[in-house]
Amino acid sequence: MTSREGSQFELYTPSERIRRDNSRWTLVQGILAPAQFLVFAVSAVLVARALLTGNGVEAAQWSVLLKTGLLYAIMITGCLWERDVYGRYLFAPAFFWEDVVSMGVMALHTAYVYLFFTQADPALQLWVAVAAYVSYLINAWQFLAKFRLARKSTVVPPLSEATS
Repeated sequence: MTSREGSQFELYTPSERIRRDNSRWTLVQGILAPAQFLVFAVSAVLVARALLTGNGVEAAQWSVLLKTGLLYAIMITGCLWERDVYGRYLFAPAFFWEDVVSMGVMALHTAYVYLFFTQADPALQLWVAVAAYVSYLINAWQFLAKFRLARKSTVVPPLSEATS
């Protein structure tokens, strides 16, 4: 993978890294992402239990709504973060495909919310939640892989260059 500047992938230019470090949304994203994952993990267990046993359907439904609320929060603050760092709310080149998949994740979660509030069949609601959760896992993997790659490939200048 290559960067905008050359042969090695870099997620941030030096000025983007400074903007990332100075953005209040960096901390917010750092808090919301693990919180959303924790709620996802609990909700996934509740959804699986409801689908397998028929027990706890209401708890599973509400847990998906909570997960969806956190997803909306992380998407909104993520757009603000992306604007701070890259100068655009979505689809910055560094995160283009992650943002594309995020739109699908949002669509599936929003479909769940629609089904919930229109009182559609609970089993249908929960299966849509499963699809939303699978798409969420794919998207989370995209982001984690991107950050891992960026961490491995970030070039640290030699001490002599860093101090001059």
